[in-house]
Amino acid sequence: MVIKRLKPIWAALAVLIALLAVGTKADAAKPNYVISTDATYAPFDFQDKNNQYVGIDMDILKEVAKRNNFTYTLKPMSFNAAAQMVANGQADGIIAGMMINDSRKEVYDVSDPYYQSGVAWITKPNSSIKSLNDLKGKKVALKTGTAAAAYGASLKDQYGFDIKYFNDTDTMYNDVVNGNTDATFEDYPVIQYAIKNGVKLQVRNADNLGKAGGVGFFVKKGQNAQLLDQFNKSLEEMKKDGTYNKIIDKYLNSSQKNFVGNASDNKTTLGILKSNSHAFMSGLWQTAELSVAGIVLASLFGLILGVMGIAQSKLIRGISTTIIYIFRGLPLMVLAFFIYIGLPGVLGMKIPAFTAGILTLILNEGAYTGAFVRGGFEAVDAGQMEAARSLGLTHRQATWKVIVPQGLKITVPSFVNQFIITLKDTSILSAIGILELTQTGTLIVARNSQGFRVWAIIAVIYLIVITLLSWFSNWLKKKIA
Repeated sequence: MVIKRLKPIWAALAVLIALLAVGTKADAAKPNYVISTDATYAPFDFQDKNNQYVGIDMDILKEVAKRNNFTYTLKPMSFNAAAQMVANGQADGIIAGMMINDSRKEVYDVSDPYYQSGVAWITKPNSSIKSLNDLKGKKVALKTGTAAAAYGASLKDQYGFDIKYFNDTDTMYNDVVNGNTDATFEDYPVIQYAIKNGVKLQVRNADNLGKAGGVGFFVKKGQNAQLLDQFNKSLEEMKKDGTYNKIIDKYLNSSQKNFVGNASDNKTTLGILKSNSHAFMSGLWQTAELSVAGIVLASLFGLILGVMGIAQSKLIRGISTTIIYIFRGLPLMVLAFFIYIGLPGVLGMKIPAFTAGILTLILNEGAYTGAFVRGGFEAVDAGQMEAARSLGLTHRQATWKVIVPQGLKITVPSFVNQFIITLKDTSILSAIGILELTQTGTLIVARNSQGFRVWAIIAVIYLIVITLLSWFSNWLKKKIA
């Protein structure tokens, strides 16, 4: 009987999820490709002061698309996630300053190299470390998945240093600047750009760079051969007609003011807030959308699990307990990666990032909600059920008319606290490329290298929103009391 009562709710959830998954149709006259990238890897990939994706990779990709009359949908996210999207068929190709090596050729088909890079090793300007021999017993910061990290790791045993891995470039740089690690390895053009934008680091081997190899455009092995061929032919044409050199010069030899804005804007917190106000508001709005959708749907899912948890049937109670145990036990980021990157490879279908994010919140936050909702129902005096049954109500009627209303009243404060937790948990979804508030901050920092000020602004925005929710929680508690 409980299952029948819940069927309309399941149907509503299914319809909403289906609507979330529907994307806009591409222009039928042109093929549309999904291209993943790491948008925090300047000067190859980053956002400019107008929040447009730019960089060596972006300009080359735009030119290739123009010359071959196709369109593309860009999916910016962390490097490892971007690479996995292609390997699992979620994206058609990746362009992200990605180095060509033998291990990657086993998984991907790769273009001709469009840039030859070298690896620099870097310390603070006043560091006592002057040579690689001085790294013995020291800590070195590396960014996961990069050729620079592979090169640095290959020297670990020879020079006797320890390694500390990071997922993003800015955090890695700041770890060295703050003295938590002693050095780092990075692609030379990337660290050049960062130093131009004020990162207080120094390249130690500019005249003798380590070998990194060529940078390429990658597609899944055995697929998108036409796209790869178009890339190679257009790259050759661009090198002959001078377009390629213009792109390289634009990002490596020109002033960075065109991309990061006025230097004065980046020197003060107020200036950063003013020059990036649109980006901050856009990120906050995406966070609000995720939070509201996640809160509503997770609450419904949690209510279903809570009701199932007090059902007469042992099987239904067992299903509720199992679901709560599984999704409350999984880390949110692991669940997000599993839904967005893992499931498509098994199901053979693409899952939009926003849909994957909502599903992640529904399952994880809904499991926590289900646990305290079930606890609220169980906290209702057992005599209430007995009294209702003695008046002739069935177990189902007594549950919905007597137990559920009283139990929900008990759990209202927990619901509001869970809303706050859901809001904060949306920041983790930046890992799968959702452009919410945290990802917005990451992109701004990649552009202007002002990590302290940008993250201070992000922290204050979160604090203001959470404070408002806390006030609402206290007001609601007083009303109910």
